[in-house]
Amino acid sequence: MKLTPLGRLSWRRALGLLAVASLALVPAASAAEGTCGITGVPRVVAVGDIHASYDNLLKVLTMAGLLDASAHWAGGRAFYVQVGDMLDRGVQARPVLDLLMRLEKEARKAGGRVVVLLGNHEVMNMLGDLRYVQAAEYEEWKEPDTARFQTPPGKTRRMRFVEAVTRRAREEAKAAGQPFDEEAYRQKILDQTPPGFVERVQALSASGEYGQWLREHDVVATVNGVAFVHGGLTPEVAALGCEGINRKVRSELGPDLAQTRANPREALATGESGPLWYRGLAQEDEATLLPSVERVLQSMKVKAVVIGHTPTGDGKIRPRFEGRVVMIDVGMTAEYGGHLAALELGPDGSFSAIYPTGRESLERKAADTANR
Repeated sequence: MKLTPLGRLSWRRALGLLAVASLALVPAASAAEGTCGITGVPRVVAVGDIHASYDNLLKVLTMAGLLDASAHWAGGRAFYVQVGDMLDRGVQARPVLDLLMRLEKEARKAGGRVVVLLGNHEVMNMLGDLRYVQAAEYEEWKEPDTARFQTPPGKTRRMRFVEAVTRRAREEAKAAGQPFDEEAYRQKILDQTPPGFVERVQALSASGEYGQWLREHDVVATVNGVAFVHGGLTPEVAALGCEGINRKVRSELGPDLAQTRANPREALATGESGPLWYRGLAQEDEATLLPSVERVLQSMKVKAVVIGHTPTGDGKIRPRFEGRVVMIDVGMTAEYGGHLAALELGPDGSFSAIYPTGRESLERKAADTANR
């Protein structure tokens, strides 16, 4: 299914109000560790879009040798790069986030690293676009004992939200001189707000545990002369460089969030040509786009770009432009077939696809442009 860039959305009023209330403007987050210009990594494993498919993620990381039988880090000094889209479509987003947050710590202790990059679905959730959240997923976020969280007594987070939205609607109706059936409106909002909905949005907000963690992460990484990004890079975006791209997106999702909301098509984080949405590297004619790809590689000072976002369609990792671009979204979620695969980069610069049936070498004919 083709997603629509944020500039064309018409969000439900209740979701918009909740997003505005919970996504407070905050200073631009800083990545805990740099993600640009990393070299000397003995082994790199990259995984495409997860989309809340926790069980399949465990299988992929285990077959890639990054997890042991207890789902703890077993990758040693390897780097695991996740190219975004941990959220939406599936129903196991919270376990996915919990796993990645834990593996970051475990890998660091072992001398390795987990590099989590943002995808367009993380940003969509940050901005209140919840179209692709499955109704069953809210159960993962529902507070098990709501009485413990009632402040004041009798007022759960869900009810406080419903009352706040109802109060706003009542005030607007009064100011406009229009009749307002408060009880009917309150019931309508209550029906549209399932248990777990408010908890999820708050958890992913700028002040929530998961939201803060997500905002600490970048959108582009360069490791061993290879760029990793969720959607893709145009020459114009690549000209900003790895650090410039990350810095601008952090600003757009932090102190410049109001401007991003007002002009989403113009923002790097939400625009069609931005690194989270661009599909040209996956879909455009290779002969026609090759000069642009070469410019991207030169600007980024890399020999290849690894992307997710656009499913390959056959469950296989797919090189394009003679290995200058590698597509790794094989469709892990059940919606796209539940395919399992990971990309491995060896210390000699070789690329291999890891499948349940074994490894397959990916031929790369492109000249090494890393030193251009």
